[in-house]
Amino acid sequence: MKFSIFILLLSIFSECSSSPADNNWAMIKQAAQIDDSAQSIGSYTAGCLSGAVTLPQNGTGYQLMRPTRGRSYGHPDLIRFIESIAKTAHLQHWGVLLIGDLGQPRGGPTPSGHRSHQTGLDVDIWYLLSQQAATRSLAFNERETWSAPSVLAAKSDAIDNNQWSIAHEKILETAAQRPEVDRIFVNPSVKRLLCARKSAHNWLRKIRPWWGHDDHFHVRLKCPLNNKNCTGQEPLPESDGCDASLAWWFSEEAKTPVPAAKKPEPLALPALCDVVLKK
Repeated sequence: MKFSIFILLLSIFSECSSSPADNNWAMIKQAAQIDDSAQSIGSYTAGCLSGAVTLPQNGTGYQLMRPTRGRSYGHPDLIRFIESIAKTAHLQHWGVLLIGDLGQPRGGPTPSGHRSHQTGLDVDIWYLLSQQAATRSLAFNERETWSAPSVLAAKSDAIDNNQWSIAHEKILETAAQRPEVDRIFVNPSVKRLLCARKSAHNWLRKIRPWWGHDDHFHVRLKCPLNNKNCTGQEPLPESDGCDASLAWWFSEEAKTPVPAAKKPEPLALPALCDVVLKK
């Protein structure tokens, strides 16, 4: 893979300096609706959300973490997906899912500059299946201070078998088989493990290697059918991704940090996002 492509890919999820407009989105504490139905507007990395719904802190098979971050909002499709997969985990006795970031009340860019979670169709799910949470509601300080453990052995690309379990694989498979799921970002080592254990199936093509993601996986839903202003990603490759392309992620090129831009360009959001922001 050419280095120029590497830089382009990295920019999608890169951390960069925030702009005043980014901070405006984070300051809003309530959702707003500008149409008869919820609308994801723009792209996953430059967009907003009208008609967001907040995920309750507790539900069957899941508990919400870091509630004070204010990123528990999503498109109703995303809320339904989380509740559904959590119920499956509960019924299968896989443990309780701990849910990280969804999006802000009206989506949009975050102050950190993280280029994702902007249209209410993304959610982070920790690689921590809490058995403690299965019997009680976690206390406020636990939700705010517990850390999501890495599934990698320290300073290596090897999976830590003390942190990994077959339940993780089952949850990833279950999520990837859902038709509303567009793709799931995981650490390259997780993808490599799944490829090594694969049998005859095609759900692995939705499992995409990406930098980081060693302590959580990131589920991204497709644009809802009635959301005409939502911009989806390019189609997935036809292959399952267990070919030579996976080896690149373990190369020196992939692991070499790219210097951050000195003055990143502000995000160009769709004009309709101005209406959402000022509603």
